[in-house]
Amino acid sequence: MAGENEKEAAAGKRKTGHADTSSTTNSSAADGPAADEPAPPPAEGTRERLPLAGVRVIDVGTFLAGPYAACILGEFGAEVLKVEHPIAGDPMRRFGTATKRHDATLAWLSEARNKKSVTINLRQAKGVELFIKLVSKSDVLIENFRPGTMEEWGLGWPVLHEANPGLVMLRVSGYGQTGPYRRRPGFSHIAHAIGGLSYLAGFPGETPVVPGTAPLGDYISSLYGAIGIMLALRHKEKTGRGQIIDIGICEAVFRQMDEMAAAYGLFGTIREREGSGSFVAVPHGHFRTKDGKWVAIACTTDKMFERLAEALERPELASHTLFGPQSKRLAARDEVNKIVVEWVGSLDRAEVLQRCLDKEVPVGKLNSIADIFEDEHFKARGNLAEMESEGMKVVVPGVVPTLSATPGRITNLGPPLGDATYEVMRELLELSAQDIAALRQQKTI
Repeated sequence: MAGENEKEAAAGKRKTGHADTSSTTNSSAADGPAADEPAPPPAEGTRERLPLAGVRVIDVGTFLAGPYAACILGEFGAEVLKVEHPIAGDPMRRFGTATKRHDATLAWLSEARNKKSVTINLRQAKGVELFIKLVSKSDVLIENFRPGTMEEWGLGWPVLHEANPGLVMLRVSGYGQTGPYRRRPGFSHIAHAIGGLSYLAGFPGETPVVPGTAPLGDYISSLYGAIGIMLALRHKEKTGRGQIIDIGICEAVFRQMDEMAAAYGLFGTIREREGSGSFVAVPHGHFRTKDGKWVAIACTTDKMFERLAEALERPELASHTLFGPQSKRLAARDEVNKIVVEWVGSLDRAEVLQRCLDKEVPVGKLNSIADIFEDEHFKARGNLAEMESEGMKVVVPGVVPTLSATPGRITNLGPPLGDATYEVMRELLELSAQDIAALRQQKTI
């Protein structure tokens, strides 16, 4: 989500730290954990050895598109200062499932992790002055408001670049900083539609559905944002100069659309909704088992289909005269799928999985979140991290990717509003206790 809630969240950005000091990691020693063992806890004092140690990031955005990039950087050692409005905070604090923490939903706890909260009112001239001073002492700035909003606050690129010529600035918005749609409000759901993803989601002739989770585009754009930040920091190492990274959520979504642009440009082909199938492979979909559960099977090559035919105990299906070549399977899509549907439907899920795995057929369960919690592989890989927050044990997704020598870690969940304001004002901006008290009185922080 980007470009919205300027009035609520922009008037002051975020400020939170977390009292919880527990942490977790996604790997252990340089050579990694044994394949069948969960990663042990990280050694104390490892933050300094993380790859982004010494990098300071200001996250002034709201919700996920952009701020999630800051979360990733924080997992690998960057100091992330979440700038929020002193009263309202980030709207994501109120978005999602409520908890006993009045200022934090589960979405906030999970996706604002590894951040410190600093409250500054950007509607006040003094707040803008403090923010510019903070920028001058930082490496990266992340924002996701509608284009022109930062400029309206007196925080456009010329001002920030003058204060810090080495600043790397990530700007995420619905449509990017240029173009005829630039000023439109943008959320991930709209980006899925504009970027072509929603058109493909669902079954032929039926209403398009939400492709996966509603904020998928926010996550995708943030991943591109994190990549862009790393590239820009590398450039800064060489030249000392910063730059702007401009990402539209809709274009980040569109970039995932495989060969569709080339196919339309050359042949005028418009791909339609295919349900769980694939236009390039058969069988390739979701199939219901005898016990009412679901499996995914993906035979993207002729060899894979040959293995599936063996699992079905019908090797003749993979002959050249029947369905061996992919071209023949595509031409007889309904017939091939019917064979697989009937076979899968005659067996319990456990037996389907075992028969396919015995023949090395790509197969998997359609996991619910409950299934994932019980999945031995997710446990072994450390993909479920249990953290504590004010007496609550909260399980969140683990750190990705896994680095063998410098694994990322989760130091805290989404912080309380303003938890690091005093620390940052006193130690980083070198304000006196009296000055800080006056700023609080004026509701600047």
